[in-house]
Amino acid sequence: ISQSEWEPLTMAISSLAELPIFIDDTPNITVTEMRSKARRLQTENGGVLGLILIDYLQLMEGGSDNRVQELSRITRSLKGLARELNVPVIALSQLSRSVESRTNKRPMLSDLRESGSIEQDADLVMMIYRDDYYNPDTPDRGITEIIMAKHRNGPTGTIKLLFDPQYTKFRNLANPRSS
Repeated sequence: ISQSEWEPLTMAISSLAELPIFIDDTPNITVTEMRSKARRLQTENGGVLGLILIDYLQLMEGGSDNRVQELSRITRSLKGLARELNVPVIALSQLSRSVESRTNKRPMLSDLRESGSIEQDADLVMMIYRDDYYNPDTPDRGITEIIMAKHRNGPTGTIKLLFDPQYTKFRNLANPRSS
């Protein structure tokens, strides 16, 4: 990192340090445990809870021997949690390996790992695709596609962004310097 980048970085770290961000890295957490912790945080913060982020869905515990049924129970419960607390829940999910065996590697809803319930229960499903990950000689080097595969209350489609690996940052293709 250059000397000129230190000051903005320090300012950003200071700003982030003041934000009410809570990280819970409890392994194999259940939705019931998460609900309890989220309710407590919401109460402690004056009824405000901005977002619940799960990294990643398949690491959650659902109390069933059948993984497909377990994930179905988890996704339904997370949807209920979002409604109950009036907060968006973003759950990251792995894809199945079937995408690797296709010629077109763009992910599809059917690639969501272990359960159709993810697709069924989600209001919005976004997937990331970078052609240069699979094809180093592509003319679309640096272009990332955000595929809006499902949008319950709006349009689906693809948004193209410029990926800046040096900063792990996505930029607006129309005006890459402004983002």
